[in-house]
Amino acid sequence: MFQIPKLKPLCLAAMAAVAVALAGAPAEAQDKGTMHVAFGDIPGPDMVNFLAAVARAEKRGVEVEVSYLQSEDIAAQAVVGGQADIGVGTPYALIQKVKAPIRMFYQLSQLRFYPVVNGEFYKEWKDLDGADIAVHGRGSGTEAIMQLMAKENGITYNSVSYVPGSSVRAGALMQGNIKATNVDLERKRLLQRKAPDKFVFLPLPKVEASDEALYANTNWLEEQSEAVDILMEELLGVWREINKDPNVVVSLRDEYNLLPDLPQEDVDEMLPSFSQGVEINLYPDNGGSAESVEEDFLFYTTAGTLQGDPGDLKVEDFWYLDPLNRALDKVGRM
Repeated sequence: MFQIPKLKPLCLAAMAAVAVALAGAPAEAQDKGTMHVAFGDIPGPDMVNFLAAVARAEKRGVEVEVSYLQSEDIAAQAVVGGQADIGVGTPYALIQKVKAPIRMFYQLSQLRFYPVVNGEFYKEWKDLDGADIAVHGRGSGTEAIMQLMAKENGITYNSVSYVPGSSVRAGALMQGNIKATNVDLERKRLLQRKAPDKFVFLPLPKVEASDEALYANTNWLEEQSEAVDILMEELLGVWREINKDPNVVVSLRDEYNLLPDLPQEDVDEMLPSFSQGVEINLYPDNGGSAESVEEDFLFYTTAGTLQGDPGDLKVEDFWYLDPLNRALDKVGRM
């Protein structure tokens, strides 16, 4: 059975230590509700769009705390256990196998990851038969991609390691600690820039599925509906602004002083990465839909993350779309 580790007291202490409350409205204005968001990842420039939406929600009176945890498993357990309100990921397997009382409610990004191998050892998918690979987390889109391609190429991996953070996996590739994984767009660009002749990016079929989504307990979503609606509206606004003009991401970071300690190299690469992300439709304008969930069913069942016939799976068993539909009714659909 699929399991996630129990959240130990040490993990809770670490979560508190890295929790960041974004600056926003004055304390006396924080009357629209509260939320605690848990990322199973390290903070990076690819989070600027989300943090900008959070900052805008705070200006409208929502108190938001953001934590960065060691893995998506720990973040998911924090949400299930009530230590956090919102998680980030695509916990399809968790919902199906453990019957976790959580639902996804906003599609942050589509699955745009790039399988990459050390060219000294591997050249094509067939070469990965019996190889050790690394992915972001158990049940993640990165794992689903690798399992899908194993099926399509008739290969079996020797082992699958869970290494959260695309930047961490890219660094491990550079150092030779791992030889096969997948990375996001930003780190693909980094590897091509730093070592253009060292790595081989393996081909993928077109994938139309969710990579990262927001999820929460449905009872909490109903209790904090006002705060959730505000966050939905701000996410839609920021995503649409960036899709219209990627340069906005630079001004948003400056305006809200987001991730001020980023290395200059990451700052310089932020705009090119977001620009390319817009070109490949990484950021959905409408935050997902029943139709996009059905695309998820097709992909994740084919990859083995979800069990069953995709046509028999029900959207409402995995997603709670009421908050998104309310926000779209207010701001309009695109």
